[in-house]
Amino acid sequence: MYFFAHSYFLWLLLLIPLLAWLRGRRGKAAAITFPSISLARKVGARPKSRAGVVLFSMMLLALGLLILGMARPQLGKGHAEVEASGIDIMLAIDVSSSMKAMDFRVDEKRVDRLVAVKRTVKEFIGGRPNDRIGLIVFAGSSYMVSPLTYDQDYLKTRLDSIEVGQVEDGTAIGSAVTSLTSHLTKSDAKSRIGILLTDGNNNSGKVSPMTAAEAAETLGIKVYTIGAGTRGKAPYPVRDVFGREGFQMMEVDIDEESLTEVARMTGGRYYRATDTRSLEKIYEEIDTLEKVQRTMHKYQEVDELFMYFMIPGLVVLLVSVVLGHTIYRELP
Repeated sequence: MYFFAHSYFLWLLLLIPLLAWLRGRRGKAAAITFPSISLARKVGARPKSRAGVVLFSMMLLALGLLILGMARPQLGKGHAEVEASGIDIMLAIDVSSSMKAMDFRVDEKRVDRLVAVKRTVKEFIGGRPNDRIGLIVFAGSSYMVSPLTYDQDYLKTRLDSIEVGQVEDGTAIGSAVTSLTSHLTKSDAKSRIGILLTDGNNNSGKVSPMTAAEAAETLGIKVYTIGAGTRGKAPYPVRDVFGREGFQMMEVDIDEESLTEVARMTGGRYYRATDTRSLEKIYEEIDTLEKVQRTMHKYQEVDELFMYFMIPGLVVLLVSVVLGHTIYRELP
């Protein structure tokens, strides 16, 4: 991959068309006195000095090459070695219809649960650049959005793409635990972590949460569980018969008992997030609990290409100076 180490020098290339414009299309007239009027008439028809055009063009070419050289073009060989943390994390996020409840706030604005969760999870991902992280979503069933990856940009893009309604409605907590367990089973990391967030009761799927937790425990996979939603009632968006939007207060019903047991059985913890700040603190605490000490070694091999521009630029500049003082020398 080609790139410039000092790309800000490339702005200087804008000087080249500016200098050409200032020079104008009309070159300097040759400073020679002609003994014949007919010869002077011919020169008057084409006042541009060919010598001036050549020398000026060479100066612009030299300037362009020198600027490209100063920008330090490099060829990256794409070789990098990184000592990873040895932790693989699979995130499971509920996208059932209840995640539309507007009981969270972001930047003092009321938002639904999924918007708050996506923002908090994105910050969590950004804080763990040396872990492989994957993403699944679930409602009545579950599916993988992103496999385990170090590519944070890809993962965040996939996170932005999830919406309520992408899966048939319902809350299949057991299926979600089974899914994240299945993906982490393929990992050879020293530590394999699942983080499951939901705002409802297990009412779908063919696997119970306890059965799924037993499987995760047997395979050495730790699962943290998060219940999202205020206590009591929460405002849900609804439309009346005329299509007008409004809110209806509905009971928040989270199966905290099952979520607590899933976490206990697998060696994780259960948390309750009642607002955006408590949700952020939960992910911050999990982030702290699942840190390991490590030494990082990164290598980037590149070939420097600036001499392929600097040397020709200096040669062109030198030739133009020599020509300007010999063949194309202007007479007084």
